[in-house]
Amino acid sequence: MRFNSASARTVLRLVPAILAAATLATTGCSAVEKGVDKGVAAAKDRNKSDTARAKVGDCINVITASAVDSDTEPVACTSDKAVYKVVQVQDQKVECAADYTSYEETMNGRTLAYLCLSPNFTEGKCYAESPLSGYRFVECGAADASFRVAQRVDGQSDENLCGEESDSVITLSDPPTTFCLAPVKP
Repeated sequence: MRFNSASARTVLRLVPAILAAATLATTGCSAVEKGVDKGVAAAKDRNKSDTARAKVGDCINVITASAVDSDTEPVACTSDKAVYKVVQVQDQKVECAADYTSYEETMNGRTLAYLCLSPNFTEGKCYAESPLSGYRFVECGAADASFRVAQRVDGQSDENLCGEESDSVITLSDPPTTFCLAPVKP
């Protein structure tokens, strides 16, 4: 019997290909699906603003806002302009806790990102407040300054912690935080 080396090489090449196909058939489908899912997520992420790409723990500055549109940006949480801290990130609408606000980014009627945001005010700084657009950092001398943060207490959520200077209080349950608010000084 004569051994044909060309046939042997073909068989030797086919064996790894058959093994690879068998491996892909048994385990690779989920890997392919995960790769496709990552590709879809990356494409969806490309359409998001920097704010919509924020992660839990990141902070957000509101530059301008209205009931239907806003101009926001991620900022360092130590910045005076870090008005909100991201506490939850979703790709669909959810119910945020009562003491949080929400940020929704849509495209063609579909939600791309839905963030639950907690206030992240800085003691001694001033903010503008609008029932339609939420909070925005402003200089204390600005005409639209609504309140000044007289005191910020981290680790406790108790309105009784505020002194006489405060005329209103915002408390957060998670993480426990108390913001004692006062009128803007003239």
